[in-house]
Amino acid sequence: MSGVVDRLLASGAPAATVLIRLMVGGVFLSEGIQKFLSPERLGSGRFERIGLPLPEVLGPFVGTTEIVCGLLVLLGLLTRLAALPLIATMLVAMVTIKLPIVLGHGFWGLQLRELSSYGVLSMLHEARTDMSMLLGATFLVIVGSGPHAVDAVLWRVRHR
Repeated sequence: MSGVVDRLLASGAPAATVLIRLMVGGVFLSEGIQKFLSPERLGSGRFERIGLPLPEVLGPFVGTTEIVCGLLVLLGLLTRLAALPLIATMLVAMVTIKLPIVLGHGFWGLQLRELSSYGVLSMLHEARTDMSMLLGATFLVIVGSGPHAVDAVLWRVRHR
């Protein structure tokens, strides 16, 4: 168990990793809060329009996940663990929202939103933030939180 905790906390990442944490954590925190402030547009109402099941449950669940994990990433606390649900969130968003854009039609009950064009280039344009967040969160899982993080403080305390 001690080895697992050390692996979660340890990071040889450069100090500049804090910039990735600020980007990933800040975007997810903001998006999670907005799901509660504008649920009809960004939370359960959006999930219902997309065709996702149980939107009244899924909206608050995703919003809470984004807030909690976004805060953990910002603090650099359990960063590797916190990034995993954020990666899952982005993968689901890309399949449920962006894949219909590539196809030009909905599938499995998922709806296609109205855009001026469809196909790979339109999807890449629409998914630019999703891909940035996916890659940023994946980076944090791989390298950890960096030296300017609560994880680093906890690791140092454990090894005194």
